[in-house]
Amino acid sequence: MIGEWKDTEISLFPSEWDCGCLLDIASKDKKAIISGPFGSNISRKFFVDEGVPVIRGNNLSLDISQRFIDNEFVYVTEEKAEELNTWAQADDLVFTAAGTIGQVGILSHKQKYEAYIISNKQLRVTVDPSKMLPIFAYYWFASNFMQDWIASCDTGSTIPLINLTVLKSLPVPIPPLPEQRAIASVLSSLDDKIDLLHRQNKTLEAMAETLFRQWFVEEADEEWKECTLNDLCIQIASGGTPSTKIKSYYNGDINWYSTKELKDNFLYESENKITKEGLNNSSAKLFPAGTVVIAIYAAPTVGRLGILANEASFNQAACGLIANEEFCNPEFMYLYLKNQRNELNSVASGSAQQNLNVGKIKSYPAFKVPKDLMDQFKDVIQPIFKKINSNTLQIRILEKLRDTLLPKLMSGEVRVEFAQGEPAV
Repeated sequence: MIGEWKDTEISLFPSEWDCGCLLDIASKDKKAIISGPFGSNISRKFFVDEGVPVIRGNNLSLDISQRFIDNEFVYVTEEKAEELNTWAQADDLVFTAAGTIGQVGILSHKQKYEAYIISNKQLRVTVDPSKMLPIFAYYWFASNFMQDWIASCDTGSTIPLINLTVLKSLPVPIPPLPEQRAIASVLSSLDDKIDLLHRQNKTLEAMAETLFRQWFVEEADEEWKECTLNDLCIQIASGGTPSTKIKSYYNGDINWYSTKELKDNFLYESENKITKEGLNNSSAKLFPAGTVVIAIYAAPTVGRLGILANEASFNQAACGLIANEEFCNPEFMYLYLKNQRNELNSVASGSAQQNLNVGKIKSYPAFKVPKDLMDQFKDVIQPIFKKINSNTLQIRILEKLRDTLLPKLMSGEVRVEFAQGEPAV
């Protein structure tokens, strides 16, 4: 009866829901739950330029919005794939077995390839759709709660590991199929809106980059005055890190970014925050909104960018550029640095790591254009960046709504209306 609850090992659930483990919802096929091949059977020597794509850790994410990252594959031949026989196809779930455990992906019918194979560090599950909708299973296993649960099942000593035994025993609630569909529909509709906004932003970013190249590369004027980035900025400086040994320096209200958060994006809220005490007792500095931040240390982040959406600080592996509005604007600075990324990487130096430094950023060559031309460009480019900013804010709101709803829907705390007579599949 709706309204009554039953206690389970993981939570309270509605009394009419079943509860079980992953094995209970898997297909009855003998290869419904498999691990990847032995590492020696799928080593680099077997990779080819084209063929069957291999799913690796980089194709999965802890971000529930990224159901599957359908690029940056290595490939094996059809013959090798048949030999390995670790296939994954639409509606299959893929888990990371070694490394970043808790990563989960789901293959859809819209992927680039009809079939994939999993690497030696992945596990694959084919769900029985008469028991559970694959997308419902994905939302459950990709939830923060289950990411933490999986992490707690680590069987490794040096590298985090889970095995088939752990995977098969993962707990899962099993609502009636029509309710599963209703829950998945709510979450998917939010993710679809998020995906649409991300795609709009990619289009807008490409448009902005095209306009920059047209105005300042293809139609460059030899009369423009050569200068350095320092000449175009009020300030260029690196960040700093308060001592991690002093607890009072952290968990404050000042945004403090690391370079892994620089993804050619607007920066709204950092993963870690520092206190005013931490700021004042370190080389960390406050930079204003509109500051363009560039990663200057080590691949793969070196050259990645961000734009501060509000006043913030960052660590010493990043450098902030505050544009001088007499000569340029933050949007121009961001697009110039992005356009110069390959060249900036080529001047990076270091022994163990390829690094830039503040001096090299300051002295990096640039150009000054007539103010009326820069003002015209500003009038064209700022509305594009404002739209990207607006879309990004909407994405943040939708993500927070989804992340708030997901555990409540998955536990039955919030119920979704559904037709009892709906077909099961």
